[in-house]
Amino acid sequence: MSPEEIWSGLLSAVDANLRRSDIVEEERKFDLNFEVKSSKSWQRANVNAFNSVSVISSSAAQQTDNYTTHSLVIADVCLIIGGLFQMGSRARHTIREESWDSLHYSDASNESSPGDESESSINEQGIPALRTVGDVQRAIYPLKATADRVGKQVERFAETLDRLNTQKQRKSKDCRHVLPIVYEYERIAGVTVDRLRKVHQPDREVPPRKPQRNRRRRSRSSSGRSTPISIHEDEDEDGISQTSLQDLKDWEEERQTWRLLWLMLELEYPPSNYHPYPSWHEEHFTRPSKHQPTHQYSSDQDVWENFLAEHSEAWEKNVIVEWLKIGAEETSPDINALVNEDEPNSDKRSGLWSHGWLHTKEAIKNVKELRSWPLPLDPNSPGIDTALANPDGTHLVTQLDPDAFTRQGRTISQADVSRERATWQACWEMLRRGRSWETVRDWCQGRVEGWKALAMHGDPRGSSLGAWHSRALWRSICLKAAKNGGIDPYENAVYGALSGDILSVEKVVRSCDDYLFAHYNSYLLQSFDFYIERKFSGRLPVNLKERLVTSSIADAPFMDVSPLKLVQRMRNMDPLKAEATNPTKMLQASLISRGFKTFIQNTGLKLAQSANQPGRSKLMKVSRKTLEPDLGADITFDDYDLLRILTHMILIFQDLDPAGYKSHAVENIVVAYIDFLGKAGKHQLMPLYASRLSEKRSIRCMGRQLPFIIDPSERETVMRLMKQYGLDVQEILKTQIVMIMDDTSPNVDNSTTFPNLDILDHSRKPKAMPTVRKNFSGESMTEDEKDLVNGFEWYLLLDGHWPETMSMGTMLYKHLLRIKALAAAKYLAETVNFSAISLNKTKTILGRALDLTLSQPASEDEANGNLDLRRSTRSRSTHVRNRRSSSSRKRLKAQRGLLLSHSQSFRDLENLVVALDTLEYWKEKETEAVQQEDPRHAREWKAEMQQAHDAVVTTMQPILHGWLQCPKDDAEAAEFEAIRVAILPELTLAYGSVLNFGGHALSREILLQCMDLAATVASEQSDLANCFTKAGRMSEFVDSMAVASKSLLRAEEIGRKANRKARKLDGENMGIWDVKTPRDRALELGLPT
Repeated sequence: MSPEEIWSGLLSAVDANLRRSDIVEEERKFDLNFEVKSSKSWQRANVNAFNSVSVISSSAAQQTDNYTTHSLVIADVCLIIGGLFQMGSRARHTIREESWDSLHYSDASNESSPGDESESSINEQGIPALRTVGDVQRAIYPLKATADRVGKQVERFAETLDRLNTQKQRKSKDCRHVLPIVYEYERIAGVTVDRLRKVHQPDREVPPRKPQRNRRRRSRSSSGRSTPISIHEDEDEDGISQTSLQDLKDWEEERQTWRLLWLMLELEYPPSNYHPYPSWHEEHFTRPSKHQPTHQYSSDQDVWENFLAEHSEAWEKNVIVEWLKIGAEETSPDINALVNEDEPNSDKRSGLWSHGWLHTKEAIKNVKELRSWPLPLDPNSPGIDTALANPDGTHLVTQLDPDAFTRQGRTISQADVSRERATWQACWEMLRRGRSWETVRDWCQGRVEGWKALAMHGDPRGSSLGAWHSRALWRSICLKAAKNGGIDPYENAVYGALSGDILSVEKVVRSCDDYLFAHYNSYLLQSFDFYIERKFSGRLPVNLKERLVTSSIADAPFMDVSPLKLVQRMRNMDPLKAEATNPTKMLQASLISRGFKTFIQNTGLKLAQSANQPGRSKLMKVSRKTLEPDLGADITFDDYDLLRILTHMILIFQDLDPAGYKSHAVENIVVAYIDFLGKAGKHQLMPLYASRLSEKRSIRCMGRQLPFIIDPSERETVMRLMKQYGLDVQEILKTQIVMIMDDTSPNVDNSTTFPNLDILDHSRKPKAMPTVRKNFSGESMTEDEKDLVNGFEWYLLLDGHWPETMSMGTMLYKHLLRIKALAAAKYLAETVNFSAISLNKTKTILGRALDLTLSQPASEDEANGNLDLRRSTRSRSTHVRNRRSSSSRKRLKAQRGLLLSHSQSFRDLENLVVALDTLEYWKEKETEAVQQEDPRHAREWKAEMQQAHDAVVTTMQPILHGWLQCPKDDAEAAEFEAIRVAILPELTLAYGSVLNFGGHALSREILLQCMDLAATVASEQSDLANCFTKAGRMSEFVDSMAVASKSLLRAEEIGRKANRKARKLDGENMGIWDVKTPRDRALELGLPT
């Protein structure tokens, strides 16, 4: 089979799947780039697929001899069919289906060079490339590509949330039941981080290493085009190579956030007897128990643990400090790489680390050799300043002990300064990351700097075994060293972190976490010193009492500074300004300060403002509540990952405090996340999250999403899930239609106002028979009009509820007539007609599926199609008599009559739309008949014209006799009256025009039906005359009947030779119009005049 034959077959299959030809005509205007502007309609996706296939088919027809092209054509056919019907399968080497396991990656990571991008998206013929099922899926759901990037995390988060039973009443605020949920979220983020690190961790090294051989890269094919390849394709099935380093950082930040949530939940809602704890928790976050009473000989570590055991606030500070250390350890680049980045010109990369101050040492050695001086050099010796000097004129130390720098007030060689800076920077990084003292010692000893490790050995959080008073004295000395200054700011920062000084540490902070670490570490150590002073006030040495220090900022123990205020400070610091406004950092600050409720409240208010910036949002309104801008994050509907994190945190806190997280602003976050799930095609997850909203908000939220679900199987699943999660399905189905109707309501004050349908063309001269306008209903539908029909389709899945369904359908028809959306009304009549509704609902109501549009069967066997005249045994006769009992028949008849009574108005309005449709079809045939010039086709067009005429006559009969006369109340009666006055005169005149044309084109006897129409209008049982009078159009009807009468007289003259006395269908003939004088009759009979 050739490629063009394959594409032709696919074109036919796709075309058959399109529901309406008018949608095809509308959507053919779209660009042939296989992009769908919105995901609201399955038909639109099919149309775009049809167009794309058409273009590719024409291209394939030019390459039939190319075997490769033939293979690609077959592959594309399989994938497009798989995308449309969700049956695609993965093809090796040529194509790669994007799976839901794909990890989150940013759009920036997919960007290639301009040349590569153009080549990958469009081939030489300018045809869009269709190579994966993912292309088709993204065309259907615009955000499905984003959902693909986060992979299965979306489903896993939902599955984990489903295990959280919010309905169970908790007697005490205990976080034990939510900790497994938090742990699972942290684990999901951790697994993602581990997989991303395999690819992006080398990118953290500065300078970065050469790309590994198994990483994805671009190579040149034989044609010279750049194509993505991978050495190990089987190792990249989840699309890891398409991610970026920023994705790794984002997931690491998320993992740290979930850990922080765990820790703060433990502090705020202490769990009872919870186990097991995560591995990262056991080592750093297990609160110590109180030891035996401490005394003056107790070790510093024992006093420290008692301090944490006795003071909850101190323990909370310690938790935050340890969390910051773990975060720095896991997310920061390698220490050596970081040091190399800061000091690229030093000799530390030349293997000279183990030689100490090498350049200063050589300078001193040279001076001593020149002077033949065996003793240490005296800095006051003559000429020493000239001999030991840097190029900038500063003087070098004369001795190499660590204190020489401060003791002599001199410096060291500039090259050694860089090396010293790198050493202290490494010590600071190890201290900041929480490395053990043993690790610091080994690192320093490897560089002949063991004294630095000794100087750092005294932190009570480490393996300090010295007496508490000696360690307190050591911290006071560290404070002096931090304030008096050393060789480098990193040296001061090390001593500042060990003593609790803030100012010296702030000089080297690189991030917001460093800033928080500086403050919380200072508060913690300061509080410990005050604890010692109070605990051993009577046994402190005099010199220690004088040297116990306080922080340079805080003046009292346990003085707290809110993290949100620290964030405000960081916003005014140039190096940290951008990071301080990061929503994730603000989220972490709110958790640390236990201000999550205030944070999420203000974030929800900001989200509503953002949603309403371009125009009025359909999902949320701007609240009148006072907004505190600095206490909320600036997020939008596009921040999908942040919405996911915030939503699940809200639901966790909601389980602990149901009343505190049900405000409208807080629910804005959840609503935005549900909207993302809908746009990403994750419809089956929406009921779970909607069930966590308040009842009113869940109804409105789901009501906005349901019209966009087109696939029947998905609809059934979502309907089942809504019932499973306890949502009010009936109210949701009603609300979705009412909301869309409100969006499309005309700007009229009177709800009973209905426009004229403008069926007739009045451009002809006065007193002439008006003609029907071509295509008077139009072909285009707005998105909201399509959503209305899609929303009403959900009623087919609602068991029973017959009166509600008919009432909603009637309301929908009235709305479409009010806004003059005749194309949408026709679509509704075709998609959700009365026959389809009765077949779907009577099975539940009557016990079997019946089409109530058909006449009532004589028996139940006939209704079921089980009547068999060949079987007439006595036993069967007895069984049949039992089934056909009179009571059963009467009950069925009564139920059927009740259903028809409830549906009368709906059927009347559907009959109107069907009549308009047949009238429009008749106009098409009339236009063809007028333009027909070939007499050889006269029989064909006349037969088609007769068929169209008969259809109009048949569909008009219910409209002309008692139409729309069964209102349910006075308000609806007024609406029905307005509809009849607006529509019936116009439609009756159009019907008269049809009869008049049929009398000329088909048969003269049809003109008699015009007279019947006049009689129907004048009948006392009809209110047609009343409608004409109220509409002020009775004169038009009289003029049109006059024109029909003249046409009838002319037809008699033309057909005088025909059998004028022939009986017609109802005993009618045209003899009444044979007007003659007595003289004419005498001459005809041969009598004298």
